[in-house]
Amino acid sequence: MTNRYPDPQRNHGLAAIDAVTGILVILLVVQIWVLSATLDTFLAGHAETALPAAAVSGLLCLTCFALYRFVRRVDRNVRSGR
Repeated sequence: MTNRYPDPQRNHGLAAIDAVTGILVILLVVQIWVLSATLDTFLAGHAETALPAAAVSGLLCLTCFALYRFVRRVDRNVRSGR
């Protein structure tokens, strides 16, 4: 007989993974936008925007990596039943 009531801990873990996936998509779109805007201004001759944009892009990359590690940890905990 199958369990009619799924484990609430598993549902919370899956909801957290879904939320983080949505945030990751938004952050990656913002990072692509920053890259294209920076490239546009750099090619227009405004080289002073390259360093701040690189810093913002690096910060976005680190944030995405931290969220990825969070998803891995939540997924591991959900699969092990913790």
